[in-house]
Amino acid sequence: MATAEGDQPRVRPFGTVNIFEDRLYIQTGKGKSVAKQIEANPKAEICAMCGGEWIRICGMLVEDNRTETQEAMLEAYPSLRKMYTTGPDGNTIVYYFKDVAATIYSFTKEPETIKL
Repeated sequence: MATAEGDQPRVRPFGTVNIFEDRLYIQTGKGKSVAKQIEANPKAEICAMCGGEWIRICGMLVEDNRTETQEAMLEAYPSLRKMYTTGPDGNTIVYYFKDVAATIYSFTKEPETIKL
């Protein structure tokens, strides 16, 4: 996933991605640098590859502070329960992508963009 810190791009692998209520969510810790970067600039991109195709998903990240969305993420990734707690006093934060454009690329065909 890519975010920005001032004028410096920041990229990192992101393993906590989940679909909940027909939205694409990510999760991180409230105190992490990535959460501060998203607060300052909510534009973000995710890139993933499978076989000879890859996808770039870009959009705006919006915080969803509902306990049920936090719980849904931790249910999808039970190993996170050792590190993260939910609710208003918890240390987890979840975001969903808004104004999403997903582009699928391949070396053998033209890119296909899907607006969500």
